[in-house]
Amino acid sequence: MAIRKLTKVANSLGITFPVEMLKTANLAFGGELEVEFKGEEIILRKNKNVKLPKGVDVEFMEIFSNVIKGHDEAFKGLVDR
Repeated sequence: MAIRKLTKVANSLGITFPVEMLKTANLAFGGELEVEFKGEEIILRKNKNVKLPKGVDVEFMEIFSNVIKGHDEAFKGLVDR
């Protein structure tokens, strides 16, 4: 659990998160969160409903994701080249 302050963002209020927390949740700039209100509680969840481009099928993306996860270290090694 972490305590965060609301900050002014244009005409709204926002919350910032430490980088470590975002990495743990696998979130980055542009990531989407589901927001649920239960009384005085606000529950945030990573949005797992991905909108695929037209013509890209869910089964293909699942296979592709597994390949990437299986070769994660190799892909990370390419970044330094």
